Amino acid sequence: MRFGVVIPQIEMPDPTDVVALSVAAEEAGFEYLLAYDHVIGADRAAHPGFWGPYDVGDPFHEPFVILGHLAARTSLELWTGVLILPQRQTVLVAKQAAEVDLLSGGRLRLGVGVGWNAVEYEALGQDFTNRGARYEEQVTLLRRLWTEESVNFEGRFHTVHGAGILPLPVQRPIPLWMGGLSGPKVLERIGTMADGWIALTTPGQGLEEGWATVTAAAERAGRPPGAVGLQGTIQPGEDASPERLRRQAGRWEAVGATHLSVSGMGGGRSPAEHVAFVKAAGQVLLG
Repeated sequence: MRFGVVIPQIEMPDPTDVVALSVAAEEAGFEYLLAYDHVIGADRAAHPGFWGPYDVGDPFHEPFVILGHLAARTSLELWTGVLILPQRQTVLVAKQAAEVDLLSGGRLRLGVGVGWNAVEYEALGQDFTNRGARYEEQVTLLRRLWTEESVNFEGRFHTVHGAGILPLPVQRPIPLWMGGLSGPKVLERIGTMADGWIALTTPGQGLEEGWATVTAAAERAGRPPGAVGLQGTIQPGEDASPERLRRQAGRWEAVGATHLSVSGMGGGRSPAEHVAFVKAAGQVLLG
């Protein structure tokens, strides 16, 4: 199992603190950094029924920009986890991802998802209601843009006629992982199309059943064993005792996770305390 660190963006708005966290993560022995994605936040006063976990008061660094910045400051793998793909232009995502992959020497993993925030889709001029169908087409087109100098593609939502995104990325294609909670269609899609599942649930809370659905879908699609990885997250909150970290990591290992990220979010930590958390977690999990 490989270990990474979630960048606690909403608690670390200063990019110099993000760099400090990244340096600490590398020194502690972690292998990757993972960045969340939200372009715009909803004002709850203007949207009385809004239910999401993040809003206009939560700062988010733009993933491609911050990962491009970190590419020159760390040798860790760089993940989006997840980029909300259907609210973005597919060809532009292909270009931006290819550039980060080039800047990092082939260290990008693109985690993508459909998202939950209709307010964000509206602000970006995209249709929230057909995001799942567009998402599947986007994944197919992304992989072609990353591997072919000139692409001809005619889909339901995209048309590319004899065009490409040179320079191509180092990885051809860039590893593409999918996030998701539950539901047969979401999990079937991951099993048949993704290089891995960025699971948004935990062991004992539907994870085992979901993982069985993913692996069964991969097998039906003729994919070899191990073709789909599993990324989990442990977020201990205020109680980051060694015992709790080891216990949570052990649960993920038991279900076959290939990657596990640690997050200090939700514990009331300052930027300096986030750095200390990463160092301590590294000693517990990797020491």
